[in-house]
Amino acid sequence: MNVKQIQVRQQIAHEAAKLMVENGIRDYQLAKRKAAARLGLGDARDLPRNDEIEREREAYQRLFGAEEHSRHVVSLRRHALEAMRLLDDFGPRLVGSVLSGTADRHSEICLHLFSDPPEEVALFLLDRGIPHDQGEARVRFQADGHERLPAFRFLAGEAQVELVVFSARARRRTPLSPVDGRPMRRAKLAEVVALVEAAA
Repeated sequence: MNVKQIQVRQQIAHEAAKLMVENGIRDYQLAKRKAAARLGLGDARDLPRNDEIEREREAYQRLFGAEEHSRHVVSLRRHALEAMRLLDDFGPRLVGSVLSGTADRHSEICLHLFSDPPEEVALFLLDRGIPHDQGEARVRFQADGHERLPAFRFLAGEAQVELVVFSARARRRTPLSPVDGRPMRRAKLAEVVALVEAAA
């Protein structure tokens, strides 16, 4: 790869990160294509990897409104903690941008739950009078394919929470991160408590 190609790749990564933070785009491929088009590089073949965009996203957040961003992440983690305590029977794990610290104003809290059958989660929410939407989430366990799992969404304060429900038998089956393709980092309640306390 020559210097020009490296520069183009960096430009696209930066613009894609900006689009994700400012416009709430969550699909890395879409962000890359829009960034390349915005830069007049629609024919670019060597697009940046997702982890390159994530690094640019972190840099962008540090540069623009670092304090406000930090407060927002802490607030989302506190809401996540409340939801995890509520859903303790389902062994909740925090994942995604709220855990990594790259959450922005468009981000939702994502929790992985474990239940057989998954309908137990719906019954739990109904019993407690928690309004929610039911749908599916696409989760990648292998590099070449996705699985669809039951998902529920509800509001915790002003924060949107997504619950992705795995079989209890799949507790050790960790999905792959969309950022780097490695097993996704999952945090138990105690780890989230430590993150919140460290920021206090």
